[in-house]
Amino acid sequence: MCDFSSYGSPSKEWLALEATLAPVPDLTREGLHERKTATNDWREEAAALAMKTLAPQVRMQNHAIPPRDGQYNIEARSYRPSDVDPAEPLPVYMHLHGGGFLFGTLASEDATCAKIAINARVAVLNVNYRHTPEHVYPTAWNDTQDAFEWLHDHIALLGGNAQQVVVGGISAGGQLTASLVLEKHLGRIATARPPIAGQVLMIPCLAHSDCYGPQLAKMRDPSVSSYQQCKDAPVLPVSVCHFFLNLLKIENLDTRDTKLNPGNATPSQARGLPPTVFGIAGMDPLRDEGLLYAKMLTEAGVPTDVSMFRGLPHGFSRFGDKLSACKRWDEVMENGIRWTLGNPVPSYVFEIKSD
Repeated sequence: MCDFSSYGSPSKEWLALEATLAPVPDLTREGLHERKTATNDWREEAAALAMKTLAPQVRMQNHAIPPRDGQYNIEARSYRPSDVDPAEPLPVYMHLHGGGFLFGTLASEDATCAKIAINARVAVLNVNYRHTPEHVYPTAWNDTQDAFEWLHDHIALLGGNAQQVVVGGISAGGQLTASLVLEKHLGRIATARPPIAGQVLMIPCLAHSDCYGPQLAKMRDPSVSSYQQCKDAPVLPVSVCHFFLNLLKIENLDTRDTKLNPGNATPSQARGLPPTVFGIAGMDPLRDEGLLYAKMLTEAGVPTDVSMFRGLPHGFSRFGDKLSACKRWDEVMENGIRWTLGNPVPSYVFEIKSD
């Protein structure tokens, strides 16, 4: 039985930063569309500032991906290191942003994707899947699958190697990633495409809160679970988790539905998944589902690399140079992509690398 609560106490560095922060508006009480616009604007401004130095180092191109429902082309953008010959095929990293399925734009991910392209030496495809409240479940999941098919159909346009496609995401994007990779592995989607080379799951959501029973059953006691310990955590308290999930308007929830709940997959379903990188925040309600999935994959013979950001909340990377761990966050993503492509071997030993 598991107990990861030792990672949940706030770090001294976080407490010092938190004392300087303005109160965060209650997302569940204020105008949804106003908050969505303000958050996306803030994200885009931060990315634009970073792109002043990053833009000359990448070649960028916009794309429109037709979705299966025939409505509103999915926006996408690709990035390649500018010092690489355009004719040279590179590994491809497909990026899915976080934001509770509510927040996020194409431009808000420019800096993240540019840094990955430059430092991991890959072509990046940034996919702006459609968001709530306008688009409910399973639109984002379908968009992710459609984008993956489009990537392979246009691999030459991206200057990519179809045998070296890694998929990754942050938070909600991590859930979309884990779902896509598991569905592909189980032969339910994209059966004509090459196997996915790796996945990167940063602070992922891996099980709907109403399908969380299998997660709690693995804990020493429900009282030590991250849902309980981090119930009122900064940035993403449990109430906000529920708020995001409710906007998806999911009907007929089923704990065994691994498209929605990849974290509830069985060891036999997980066996043979590609190398997987995890980045987990210690003071995060989603902490345990990430660690439990990592543990199961490790014991099922999947090569895994697990990094813990002890005492930090969900989404801490937004604070940039105000937290020393943000540099390590970038390294976990960038080095992790290269690690998955290096044919790592399984260890069968669950190890958590903590700062």
